[in-house]
Amino acid sequence: MEESALKSSVLVLDDQRNQRKILSMILEDAGHEVTATGSPAEALQMVEAGNFDLVLSDLIMPDMDGIAFLENARRLRPGLVVVVVTAHGTISSAVEATKKGAFHYLTKPVGKEELLLIVQRALEQAHLIEENRLLYSELKRHYSVDNMIGQHGSMQEVFRLIGKVAPTDTTVLVYGESGAGKEMVARAVHQLSYRASRPMLAINCAAIPEALLESELFGHERGAFTGAYARKKGLVEQASGSTLFLDEIGDLGLQLQGKILRLLQERQIQRLGGTDTIRVDVRIISSTHRDLTKMILEGSFRDDLYYRLNTFPIMVPALRERPTDIPLFVESFIHRFRKLGSGGVKRVSPAAMKRLLGYYWPGNVRQLESAIERAAILADGEVIEERHLPAEVLTAHVVPSPSAEIDIPDGGLDLEEVEKRLLIRAMERSGGVIAKAARLLGLTYRTMQYRLDKHGIRYR
Repeated sequence: MEESALKSSVLVLDDQRNQRKILSMILEDAGHEVTATGSPAEALQMVEAGNFDLVLSDLIMPDMDGIAFLENARRLRPGLVVVVVTAHGTISSAVEATKKGAFHYLTKPVGKEELLLIVQRALEQAHLIEENRLLYSELKRHYSVDNMIGQHGSMQEVFRLIGKVAPTDTTVLVYGESGAGKEMVARAVHQLSYRASRPMLAINCAAIPEALLESELFGHERGAFTGAYARKKGLVEQASGSTLFLDEIGDLGLQLQGKILRLLQERQIQRLGGTDTIRVDVRIISSTHRDLTKMILEGSFRDDLYYRLNTFPIMVPALRERPTDIPLFVESFIHRFRKLGSGGVKRVSPAAMKRLLGYYWPGNVRQLESAIERAAILADGEVIEERHLPAEVLTAHVVPSPSAEIDIPDGGLDLEEVEKRLLIRAMERSGGVIAKAARLLGLTYRTMQYRLDKHGIRYR
C-alpha cells in the first residue's frame, strides 16, 4: 500500500508499551508525526494543550477506559476525531464508542494496511471538520455584524448553504426581494471560495438597456457598432478566474439568455463583431426577485437556462419573515453610523423599537438601514425616539391575518369562498409572488398555482 496522502499529527494512547511502539512505527513510516503515551490522564492534558488531527486510543485500560477517555477528550475538543482499538472480545464496547462519537474502531492485532486505511479516512474527516470550522469562522467574521446578520433560523440556513457551496464551483441562484441582501450572499460565497484572491465583478441586468448589456457582458471588437472605436473586454472575460454576479437575471431578454446558456455549457464566449472563440474560467452567481418558473410558462424565460442557473438555489428571507433580527440590524447600523461620525446615538427607545418591529418593511434591510440613518441624524441625544422615525413607519398598521377577516355565521361557511379569500389575501401579502404566497399558506408552488387557476384569480 502506498503512503497515506494526508500527513498529520497523531496521538497514540495505549497502556501496552509494545503496542504503542508498533502503532507509532507504522504511522511514522507513513510520514505522520506521532506522540505516544500509556496514560489516559496525560493524553487528556496533551489533547487540551496540543493540536492533534487524530487520536488512536486503546479501549481497555486500567486507569480510565477508552469510552471515558473519548467523552473527556471530545469535551475538551468537540471536533476531535478518535479511532479506538479493541480486542475481539470487546466489540460491543467498540460499537458503543462509535455511538458516542468515535470515528471507527480497529480490532487487535492491528494490520498495517487496515490501520493506514482507517487513519487516512479519519484524517480526511478531521480535515473536513476543520475546513468547515474555518469557513463558518470566516463567514461570521466578515458577514455577521455590518453585512449579513441573522440569528433567525431562516438566516442560519442561508449561512449553512453558503458554507456548503462556497468551496465548490457550482452555479448559485439567489432568490429574494429587493433589499433583502442577495448581493451580500453572492459576495459571501465568493469570499469563501478559492477565487477570493480576485475581486468579484457584478452587473445589474435590470439597470442597463439590453443593447448595451450585451457589450458590457461579452465585450466587442473595434468597429462592431457605431462608436466602437477600440476593442473592449466584457465583464465575463474580465472575471475569468473569479466570480461574476448577474443581479436580477430575470430581466434578461431571450437573446442574451441564450448567450448566457452557452457560457454556462461551453465556458466560451465571442465578443460582439468578433469571430474568435474565447475560453473563460468564471463562476456565475445570479439573483432574481422574479418568479422564474412562471416566466417559463409565459415564454419569457428559457427553461434550459433556468435549470443551469438553479443548480444550487439559496432563498434570502424578507426582513418581515425574520423580525427577531431587526434589533440586531438596528444595533449594527447605530454602531456603524457612530464610527462614521453620523451623530452620537447609542440606542433606540422601547416605543421606537416596537414601531420598527411592527412595520412591514417592503424595502427590507436596505429600507431599515435608511430609516435608522435618518433617525440617527434627527435624534437630539443618544436615543432614537418614535418621532425620529419615517412617516411610513409611524402611520403603518399591522396587516390583519386572513383568518381575522373570516366570521363563522350561524348558517355555516362556504369553504370555497373562504379558500378564495385566503388565496387573494396571501397574494396581496406576497406582492403577487406565487412562491411567497404558497409559503404563507403552507402549500407547494404547484398546488398554489392550481388553486389560483381553479378560482380564476389572476396573478402577475
